[in-house]
Amino acid sequence: MKERIITAIIGLILFIPLVIYGEWPFVVMVFLLATIAFYELMRMNKVPFNSFPAVIGVIMLWLLLCDENVLPFAERIPLSRIEIIFLSFLLLLAYTVLVKNKFTFNGVSYVLTSALYIGIGFSYFIETRYDGLEYVIYVLVVIWLTDTGAFFTGKFFGKTKLWPAISPKKTIEGFFGGIISAVIAVLILQSITTIHDNLLILLLVTVLASFTAQIGDLVESALKRHMEVKDSGTILPGHGGILDRFDSLIFMVPFLHFIHFF
Repeated sequence: MKERIITAIIGLILFIPLVIYGEWPFVVMVFLLATIAFYELMRMNKVPFNSFPAVIGVIMLWLLLCDENVLPFAERIPLSRIEIIFLSFLLLLAYTVLVKNKFTFNGVSYVLTSALYIGIGFSYFIETRYDGLEYVIYVLVVIWLTDTGAFFTGKFFGKTKLWPAISPKKTIEGFFGGIISAVIAVLILQSITTIHDNLLILLLVTVLASFTAQIGDLVESALKRHMEVKDSGTILPGHGGILDRFDSLIFMVPFLHFIHFF
């Protein structure tokens, strides 16, 4: 626990100032986080990071993350996101032929899905920062309080397993405790700064956002169980990898944009 707390404090000292400042330092940080998360996914499936498929995946990831607000050259990229994805798909399929099926269609699917999973989630995180700092604060408060509330509620009151085949320690009590904690935290946040003019809509969205964040966490748990690994990585002592810390954000932030909350 001590190691976990120390890592969290150091991480926040590095993370929060860049979130507050925004602009290109924030974007560089997101690029770095996304690249490490993608590396962790490649490592889980034993895809060498210097291999052709992984390099194509990284290029696809970076192109998905490009934001014309900070990167002037981004608007000059002659391909849409769909075209970038399709071109990457074609290159990887061609590679399966060149290596005579030593790299297969399953590998193509894994690399593309990994780049999409990481790229889309973190690209919306960048977009959220340009919508306003208060929205990033809202996102982080919901995620952190959902996680904290679920942990403590599950620890002290949890009796009914939520999904033991996927995540044996999670409980139904913890699941709802996380949602309640997020709602209470957002009520406090709303009293400090206005996140949304309609309180009822804000609370409804918060419930859905907390739910989605926990689904994102379960998705990564399912992936790790399938790959038979405990953590996505070891870069954060006591916490695991970057993907372990940002799995909820990757799911929740796109959802908030899809419903046009920001």
